[in-house]
Amino acid sequence: MTKKSWTYKEAGVDIDAGAKEVELIKESVKETYIDGVLGDLGGFGGLFSLKQEWSDEPVLVSGTDGVGTKLRLAIDLGIHDTIGQDCVAMSVNDVLVQGAKPLFFLDYIATGKLEPKLMADIVKGVANACKESGCALLGGETAEMAGFYQEGDYDVAGFAVGIVDRKKLITGETISEGDVILGIPSTGIHSNGYSLVRKLAKENHWDLKKVYPDFDKSLGEVLLTPTRLYPKVVLPLLSHIDIKGMVHITGGGFYENIPRILPEGTAVVIDGDSWPVLPIFPFLKKEGNIDAHEMYRTFNCGIGMLLILNQEDADKAMDILSEQGEKIYRIGYVTKGKKEVTITGGLFHE
Repeated sequence: MTKKSWTYKEAGVDIDAGAKEVELIKESVKETYIDGVLGDLGGFGGLFSLKQEWSDEPVLVSGTDGVGTKLRLAIDLGIHDTIGQDCVAMSVNDVLVQGAKPLFFLDYIATGKLEPKLMADIVKGVANACKESGCALLGGETAEMAGFYQEGDYDVAGFAVGIVDRKKLITGETISEGDVILGIPSTGIHSNGYSLVRKLAKENHWDLKKVYPDFDKSLGEVLLTPTRLYPKVVLPLLSHIDIKGMVHITGGGFYENIPRILPEGTAVVIDGDSWPVLPIFPFLKKEGNIDAHEMYRTFNCGIGMLLILNQEDADKAMDILSEQGEKIYRIGYVTKGKKEVTITGGLFHE
């Protein structure tokens, strides 16, 4: 009896589909290339040349993250073109808080069956976010893992590398009593807290395709609003003022993220009434019967990035961003303490 001759495709991995995906994404990836990129798409490794004139003592700053269970909503709703921005933002925003300019990003997408058009939509979202952040999409990997993921499912992750001169590295060590905390708004929930959001949606039988009161689009579209990219807003400030510390409000919210940048002997007070809270947050609090402390511990509640500066530089930062048409709010101050975060007003009024 002659044994069957098997192919990789019959085992679930389509090499031709992978090649087609590369062709679909080639142009959008090339559009992200900046000065320093060497070579072209398709090599075994991405190449980037550091220019000596960029820094006297260059420090590379790296950050990596994924999108988390927000992906489940994107997959269930069939909306795939924004999730790439979430992936990029979670890494470039983390790199930014050290004062680094993002240089390049690499992505990793894994799926059970490679669908070139779907994968291209995701990568185009990644590429657009890289362009907005001023960094190159230097390479990536699409892994077709037959039998590992359920049909239609995929995962997205990536990492960013940025550069900063050592003497301009932002560490938070100079933060002191009396410093001002400025907040730059978020676009929504960003990419944290979605396990709780999905639990609430299931328990309360939310219709994700319904337009609820206070929203101008369906609940699903509101929940999939991509994470804001902060480099274009913050980087221009770094050449004009001294930012003592920055905080990207991600998982752990205000209570877990702010202490990461505080030196010993300091604490912060946040006025929750000092910025307009996006409608999605009171909605979650009310519909989920969530305690205010838990809200500020889980979600960004409308503020995605904090800047900590002295009084004079805070005034300058507000003037600069206001002239650029950016919204920024004075939301708190640094005091003496043991790295505590105290929040007053805001969702505590609800």
